[in-house]
Amino acid sequence: MKKGILIVLLGLIGGMAGAYLLLQIKSPANDTALAPIHDYPVSIINTSGASVKDGDFVEASKISTPAVVFIKTESEAQRRSSFWFFDFDPFGQIGKVSSTGSGVILSQDGYIVTNSHVVKNAQKIEVVLSQKKTTYVAKLIGLDPSTDLALLKIDAKNLPVIEVANSDQTQIGEWVLAVGNPFNLTSTVTAGIISAKGRNISVVDNKFPIESFIQTDAAINPGNSGGALVNLKGQLIGVNTAIASKTGSYVGYGFAIPSNIVSKIVNDLKEFGQTQRGFSGLEVVDIDGNLAAKLNNIESGVYVTNVNDNNADAKKVIKTGDVILKVDNSIIENKANFDEQIAYHRPGDVIHLVISRGGNKIERDLRLVNAEGTTSMLKRHVVTSESLGADFELISKIEKDLYGISFGVKVSNIKNGKLRKMNIEEEFIFTSINKQVPESIDDLISRLETMTGQVRIEGISPNGTKQFMSFYIY
Repeated sequence: MKKGILIVLLGLIGGMAGAYLLLQIKSPANDTALAPIHDYPVSIINTSGASVKDGDFVEASKISTPAVVFIKTESEAQRRSSFWFFDFDPFGQIGKVSSTGSGVILSQDGYIVTNSHVVKNAQKIEVVLSQKKTTYVAKLIGLDPSTDLALLKIDAKNLPVIEVANSDQTQIGEWVLAVGNPFNLTSTVTAGIISAKGRNISVVDNKFPIESFIQTDAAINPGNSGGALVNLKGQLIGVNTAIASKTGSYVGYGFAIPSNIVSKIVNDLKEFGQTQRGFSGLEVVDIDGNLAAKLNNIESGVYVTNVNDNNADAKKVIKTGDVILKVDNSIIENKANFDEQIAYHRPGDVIHLVISRGGNKIERDLRLVNAEGTTSMLKRHVVTSESLGADFELISKIEKDLYGISFGVKVSNIKNGKLRKMNIEEEFIFTSINKQVPESIDDLISRLETMTGQVRIEGISPNGTKQFMSFYIY
């Protein structure tokens, strides 16, 4: 009798387990887990149309991996006292914070490109070569937050260099490799395809961002930032910068800055120490279905919603309601694509536009300007205060027009000092102190260095909103 009951129970358990497994297999939530990660074909076709054998994954890895470096940074962060409830915490302590990322060697004498967010505010930057595991202290040449790129320099010679390809020639469906150092696992290579181009995902933390990413399903994780996205020839087609994720880890898509943008920004930083960005003076939007119907079914291009006062030339040649179809013979599909084409140029450059106006195609030339509304190259002027522990610089005309203010000083590179203790954020813009507008950067710094008693600071927060802060300083 007991033996029979045992057999029945075993049968019931086996049936329930089988049913559970069957439900799991049919569940849409588990379809992804059951699919193979990659099923590489015996041969594929590259952009030149030639047959590529699967061994090229190996060759592309061998070519590109030596030129991708491991980056370690050290910065300072405020540790606030848990019992202090005021804005100003005199008992706050400064602690060291370490982070890691990746970079790509662009020259034999040590120029390396990475992401701005990897090295921003770092007091110390170290670069570790993937082959010899040699460590160098790197110098920061310049940052460009609008593209999330940064240029470093190490004192070295005869370094392995990656060849830079024309990212405009990449195609959706093309095989690519992501090379970097995810989770501190150095020299990691993953493979996938280009799944989209010209993606704008609103990830760049800047008032005038340039986002026209290459989207790939090659696995990119924390630590891959600043690493290389390469084609099957081992050539650089992008710098990995972001992932689409709710968890902070890879869930399907990664995004890379196209190599053509990288080349332009790197050249600017090497020559000027800052990006020489050209502004069109145009505010444009993508053309959706409703707007296309009003425009006689024009579906590509960008719609001009406003011609601002920053570019006097734009007022002469462009009108609100125009649709820009081409920039320098490049077809414009969306705003990200338009911003990318403008990003290739410097102030003073003339771009050629093909425009649809009232159903008629016309062509116009437009001269780009800098952030001050002129055509000259700008030189960054930064004033450093050791006691405040930060750098200060006047904001540009285009920023003042954006916020509707007549004066503003932006703070950056906040280190151990009075501003850190006051919990002032990076990129905060000072507009007044105790309801008085400073006359200059030096005047602002002098007021901040000597202020005591009740102090009221007004300004613009990094997210673009007005901010008011009050302190009592002894």
